[in-house]
Amino acid sequence: MYEQKTKETNHSVIEFIENVESPKKREDAYKLLEIFTEATGYEAKMWGTSIIGFGSYHYKYESGHEGDAPLVGFSPRKAKISLYLAPGEPKREKLLEKLGKYTTGKACVYINKVADIDVNVLKELIKELVRFLQEKYPSQNE
Repeated sequence: MYEQKTKETNHSVIEFIENVESPKKREDAYKLLEIFTEATGYEAKMWGTSIIGFGSYHYKYESGHEGDAPLVGFSPRKAKISLYLAPGEPKREKLLEKLGKYTTGKACVYINKVADIDVNVLKELIKELVRFLQEKYPSQNE
């Protein structure tokens, strides 16, 4: 049976940020911590060893695979900063057009630094995604 690797932990978010090697990435991580906390109203929690998540929901796919995930989150990785902003929200693409300089992966938006993006657009995007996921998984969110 599949066991989810990335789970919410009790590790310290501040301790994790303090251990980010690059001073600039560390500074951006604190900015993002403030932005995500303000936009979601949730306290930051560590998910696994390197993801800072906000809120949570329980998902279940048609395949039967299920698990828990943060509503939104970020990780100050070495190469780029990963923003965990799940796809599926109808306004996501329009908001991303206004975000600034970024690239995307399957469920991530990658930025080099916070200065490359419009923080107000990011806040709007976060709020829309949280609302969308809470509506999609109504009895599951905390």
